[in-house]
Amino acid sequence: MSKAYWVVRANINNPEEYSKYVQLATDIIDKHNGHFLIRGGNQVEFEESGYERTVVVEFNSFEDALNCYKSSEYQSALKFAKNSSKRYVSIVKGV
Repeated sequence: MSKAYWVVRANINNPEEYSKYVQLATDIIDKHNGHFLIRGGNQVEFEESGYERTVVVEFNSFEDALNCYKSSEYQSALKFAKNSSKRYVSIVKGV
């Protein structure tokens, strides 16, 4: 079974509000056996730019990654992210 990944690019416009999302999402992702591989930090963009933050979360399967994102708990936590950031989220199946 292939691993799967959330790849999130974001610009945060309200760090205090976004921190509420981070607190909730961390526990929800953990419940779905997600593991953070990248969580912000230093980055250098090439070819195109536009997002200041990158997060990569590894899941045991594509289904786990989708189920976590679609869960009612995560969707509830997302309201804090939607009010405080501009994000681009991809769920990608590994090789």
